Amino acid sequence: MSSNKQRGKDALKELEGALNARDRKEKTQPLTVVLIAAVVLVAIVGGIYWAATYNNEDEEVVAEDQATSESADETPENTDPLADFETLATERAEALPPTVTCTYNEDGDPAKDVGLPDGENVSTEGTVTVELDTSAGPIGMELDRSVAPCTVNAIVHLVENDYYDDTVCHRMTTGDTLQVLQCGDPTGTGSGGPGFQFDNEFPTDETEDTSTPVVYERGTIAMANAGPNTNGSQFFLNYGDGGLPPAYTYFGQINDEGLATLDSIAETGLEPQSAPAGDGAPAEEVRINEAQVVE
Repeated sequence: MSSNKQRGKDALKELEGALNARDRKEKTQPLTVVLIAAVVLVAIVGGIYWAATYNNEDEEVVAEDQATSESADETPENTDPLADFETLATERAEALPPTVTCTYNEDGDPAKDVGLPDGENVSTEGTVTVELDTSAGPIGMELDRSVAPCTVNAIVHLVENDYYDDTVCHRMTTGDTLQVLQCGDPTGTGSGGPGFQFDNEFPTDETEDTSTPVVYERGTIAMANAGPNTNGSQFFLNYGDGGLPPAYTYFGQINDEGLATLDSIAETGLEPQSAPAGDGAPAEEVRINEAQVVE
């Protein structure tokens, strides 16, 4: 019997072929038309099926659990659907130079116009602490320049220009294989951005295998996107371990107080009309009152 990893790769290859065959005009459909994205993992162990998806104009990550039957003569060795996958490293294999140049390309109308970040001589050293004062409680984030300097530089630019102030975290997932709160869109729809985009960083730029999922552990922070190199302002906070392909830029960690806040948000669940199951807006609105860089 083939392994979970191989089945995941085969499912991804088949789905990518189907997606590539779609007519381009389908990509101009309204935001309400949700397209299945570039990864499907069939986890035979534990009988869990999940899909990471995105709307062609939205930046998002989602997961869905679906019970599947087991053959009478098959006994799972491990019921953890993520057991066969490696944990995402949080350090680069090779250090970056002390400074790098970041490219931020203009992209559409900004949800809130704050201009482009300065991409010259961006430091790759140290961390930056950002505090989110939310309606549900404080969420502290430690952003790591050494793994994703251009991402951290962009986030700091947005924070310092009040981009995230008075914005709603519009999406939450509660499945066994992905538990995240997604924030960063002033429109609250999942389709808003800052008017610029930038390339993926770690782990994408250090991996040759982008098909096998890795485990983004509880406490990690990553950028949401609508495909390769489409990072903008939206990010997701992992309040549980999640399996995703290494196509989402990791750039920091949530502090203990922030995780406690996220746990309380998750306990309230999702809006009743959320569809698919395990994916939708939090039952109680989560609003970022203010984001600030802590010196």
